Amino acid sequence: MARVYVSAVIDAPVGQVWDKARDFNGHHTWHPIIADSHIEDGLRSDTVGCVRNFGLTPGGRLREQLVSFSDRERSYTYTILESPLPLTDYVATFRLTEVTEGNRTFGEWWADFECRPEDLPTLREQVGRNTFAAGFRALAALCGAGVTAPAPAPAPP
Repeated sequence: MARVYVSAVIDAPVGQVWDKARDFNGHHTWHPIIADSHIEDGLRSDTVGCVRNFGLTPGGRLREQLVSFSDRERSYTYTILESPLPLTDYVATFRLTEVTEGNRTFGEWWADFECRPEDLPTLREQVGRNTFAAGFRALAALCGAGVTAPAPAPAPP
């Protein structure tokens, strides 16, 4: 099993960042690689079990299902149902935590998945840098804030 983990500190209050990120179907409004998105079957985007169907700006479509959602913990977990990427058993978690010093936000985004060993370097780049790290930068920009994002690490602390 492979793991990609990215963390970042966003120079904005956690409530402001969560307000932008909590909509499971809202990523097309802030993430640079998401072209369009909709929730299937008319469900709300915070309904556990809902499926988002979205297109990528470079091309391709994905379907992801919301597995867990918590406003209290400011987190959600989802799994990929269909993807053009050469991976399986993909489960990712997005979580925000308040940094009391400076009224900032600590963000974590990680995924576990199976893939062929030869695909792992490319998938680490696509998932870690082009999806997770780029997403944190985009959320920070949307909040009018800066971001400190360490390089992707193999596993959460």
